[in-house]
Amino acid sequence: MLNLERLRTLDALARHGSVSGAAAGLHITTSAVSQQMAKLEREAGQRLLAKNGRGIRLTDAGRLLAEHAARILSQVELAQADLEAQRGQVAGELRLSAFPTAARGLFPAALAA
Repeated sequence: MLNLERLRTLDALARHGSVSGAAAGLHITTSAVSQQMAKLEREAGQRLLAKNGRGIRLTDAGRLLAEHAARILSQVELAQADLEAQRGQVAGELRLSAFPTAARGLFPAALAA
């Protein structure tokens, strides 16, 4: 199973274009970025990065996974925002049933209270 923190590291690499840029963006060391990427490559079962002179570039598999990572991280952020918005609020479904006379006479006052 792919690890969310490692996907976040891959996303940062894709956005920043370098290990040092990704490390700065994530507030971690370049060594931590390299370690995360090595673990992600083992999880994925294929090379995600290739050396490019003194830097690195994403392989085709790396670009593909980075695109998925961006969408996954976006959905995680949306879920976190939705939960934050709901915090402290009563939410959910409520079903009521009653005899017609009770529904007309009692429910409005009870719901208002």
